Amino acid sequence: MLNAFNFDTKAFDTKQVESLFFGPARAYANLAVDYSEKLAHAQLDATKAYTDTGLAQLRTLLSVKDAEGLRSYMEGQQKVAKDLAERLKGDAEKVVSLQQDFVQQSQKLTEENVKQAQTTASKTVQQ
Repeated sequence: MLNAFNFDTKAFDTKQVESLFFGPARAYANLAVDYSEKLAHAQLDATKAYTDTGLAQLRTLLSVKDAEGLRSYMEGQQKVAKDLAERLKGDAEKVVSLQQDFVQQSQKLTEENVKQAQTTASKTVQQ
């Protein structure tokens, strides 16, 4: 049966639309959501670690009662600074790794979708 636009809806292949458009869009959206989730968790972990360190340093500073305690606190600051620098470096490497993984998976997904589109186009042309 033909509709008002002379388009046979029964001949319309929804599988092609799914495989060419909606499937790839859903796959990319899933990839993006997974990346966002991993990035958010990394940021939350880093924020918690930095907050815990800052609060611990404040508590240590509040416990200073004399010159010897102040000297000890100041000496400890070097270790804290070194630890924070290492943590920051590790956090940055983690984010870079997440980004690289996302890019690689995106490229792989794009390549697979292009191959699938080419296959579908070839089959359509042959028909």
